Amino acid sequence: MLLCELPPGAQPQARHFPQRNRIISGISLGVIVVEAAPRSGSLITARYAGEQGREVFVVPGSPLDPRSRGGNALIRQGATLVQNVEDVLEALHPLLRTPFAEPDRKAAYSPPVLDMRLIDKARPEILEMLGPTAVEIDELVRQSGLSAAAVAVLLLELDLAGRLERLPGQRVALTG
Repeated sequence: MLLCELPPGAQPQARHFPQRNRIISGISLGVIVVEAAPRSGSLITARYAGEQGREVFVVPGSPLDPRSRGGNALIRQGATLVQNVEDVLEALHPLLRTPFAEPDRKAAYSPPVLDMRLIDKARPEILEMLGPTAVEIDELVRQSGLSAAAVAVLLLELDLAGRLERLPGQRVALTG
């Protein structure tokens, strides 16, 4: 699974880290701050975690070390002090109390069955929509009226035949 607020191919930049860390804190049960200067990305992530109802844990540091001032301030504000892994497990125990259950085999996902006659019939239409100019795959799905799975099968056939070029932004083009 890929979760991102930026388009594929976006270059990593320091200003993007808070957006990334907001997603990370949101899908986590909690965050552990090991070092945090008073104005650090760690504190931004801890703030997001608190706003999202996640546990905030802090490994305390020396009061003389500027890299520990932010974390120590979080402890004063109510973050859970962490001295060992048991401290984290104890705090998360209520969230982990329910053991993972075996999946219900009857409710298991089954992929859609593709009608190969429909795919055979749509092949010329998709080929006509493609050319040397890149087109978004979603646009092929919209214009053709086919399912995304059917379009994916047709594109895979072209790709395996060496006739398709896959480009950034979920775009494709026919090769020369």
